[in-house]
Amino acid sequence: MAPPNRIEHVGFDDFRRFAQDESLSKYERIGFPDSYRQGYEAIIFDDVCAKLTNLKKTDQQIVDIGPGCSDLPKMLIDLCASNGHALSLIDSQEMLDLLETAPFIEKVPAMYPQCPDWVASNAGKVDAILCYSVLQYVFVDVGFFRFLDVSLSLLAPGGQMLIGDIPNISKRKRFFSSETGVSFHKDYMKTDEAPVVEFNQIEHDQIDDAVVMSIIQRARLQGFDAYLLPQGQALPMANRREDILIIRP
Repeated sequence: MAPPNRIEHVGFDDFRRFAQDESLSKYERIGFPDSYRQGYEAIIFDDVCAKLTNLKKTDQQIVDIGPGCSDLPKMLIDLCASNGHALSLIDSQEMLDLLETAPFIEKVPAMYPQCPDWVASNAGKVDAILCYSVLQYVFVDVGFFRFLDVSLSLLAPGGQMLIGDIPNISKRKRFFSSETGVSFHKDYMKTDEAPVVEFNQIEHDQIDDAVVMSIIQRARLQGFDAYLLPQGQALPMANRREDILIIRP
């Protein structure tokens, strides 16, 4: 049986189970239907590299929080091997077991940021942090400000953090209230009915504009530059997801 759609409230322990379920595809194990990721991950990785530019340098300290087990972390591993990076992968042991091992790879089995010894030993040393399609699960398992604050403490001068593929329900509403969004919905759902969109309504346990802007503001108040960025239009959910890039000056 396939896991819930990524918009459902699943958490760390659910993904541990998905990782061990051999009936699931590599995309379903990270919570996506195949149609959302199959054939798209190379495009997604190009978009990540265009924003997380320290990946293109050499001899960097790289961290991937919640890499999962699809092709995306494998692309990152290949890039790190080519560029001489040191790579730390932080996820459940079950997910990490599905990824290759190599001398330059450190596997940290933990529900980040609940790995205080690792955090203390890497504070101020990390050149690039990738956290892709993970923030919504932080809502389930840990406080997102604690998640952010710990992550910022890791960054070296010039270090970058990309919080990518954020499902912003406010952006989603704006899209589905537009002519383009209505047409997209009708075509995708094979229906003549427009999507139901309700503004000025609190959506509990959902990421909205207030959450996104608060992350940017909190990072800036701590002395970091922070930017809200669109995804490339070729990405499968660019019309309703966006990214945050944070840089330590």
